Amino acid sequence: MGRTNITRPTEFILLGLSSRPEDQKPLFVMFLPIYLITVIGNLLIILTIRSDTRLQTPMYFFLSVLSFVDICYVTVIIPKMLANFLSKTKTISYGECLTQMYFFIAFGNTDSYLLAAMAIDRYVAICNPLHYITIMNHRRCVLLLVLSFCIPHLHSLLHILLTNQLVFCASNVIHHFFCDDQPVLKLSCSSHFVKEITVMTEGLAIIMTPFSCIIISYLRIFITVLKIPSAAGKYKAFSTCGSHLTVVTLFYGSISYVYFKPLSNYTVKDRIATIVYTILTPMLNPFIYSLRNKDMKQGLMKLMHRVKGQ
Repeated sequence: MGRTNITRPTEFILLGLSSRPEDQKPLFVMFLPIYLITVIGNLLIILTIRSDTRLQTPMYFFLSVLSFVDICYVTVIIPKMLANFLSKTKTISYGECLTQMYFFIAFGNTDSYLLAAMAIDRYVAICNPLHYITIMNHRRCVLLLVLSFCIPHLHSLLHILLTNQLVFCASNVIHHFFCDDQPVLKLSCSSHFVKEITVMTEGLAIIMTPFSCIIISYLRIFITVLKIPSAAGKYKAFSTCGSHLTVVTLFYGSISYVYFKPLSNYTVKDRIATIVYTILTPMLNPFIYSLRNKDMKQGLMKLMHRVKGQ
């Protein structure tokens, strides 16, 4: 579609990872297994935690919810991307685009709040072990869970309402593989000053709140662990945090690379970096948490034996 003056387009064209026809089927073959591995891996994490009484703790409760959110997160993006790999039109309706953007922002931020809740859990377990059961009781876990869902969804709704006010009069081709906020903004010819200010203020606050919780929790953990006299004790304390720190580094590292820069600087490299936190991190989470966690490995083995025995 050429350049036209339209307040609200009926559809967008998702350019995807490549516009070359010969690349589409290889990309489909590459991303279909990634999607299946992500869904199956995270489902196994949920089933393992639900079936093993030893894993009925706040940490694993939040991990099971994180796995559920990761399944939703990739399902918002990958099925449409796979369909476009095999389609000649690669279109997405205006309403579908805003819906995809809403759930992408909501689930992405829910991930960060759940990671913060898990960091708080680790802080209490290591720094206040005698009061762990009292502090991380069922009511507080539910409260953290409700906040982890409500704040991101309200944040996402605000951004969708602001996006819906924009006027689009440039090309309707989105240079991305899904309806991300920044590429869609680049198509608008109306002033998006309010939108960008909101992203850099309210959006930054929403992102930095869980990140600050993670940083403060781990600083307190680090100070506490340094006071442990034995090397074995220090290793045991840090080993419970290794998986979580790995996921946090992958998630926040890629997000900061893509979003904490001016809109005009959004490039193809950012599309590649987006793959890390939208697709690769949810796929790697089950491996990171199961391979580096003895309790999860034992629980997974018990689940496998139970399934084989039926």
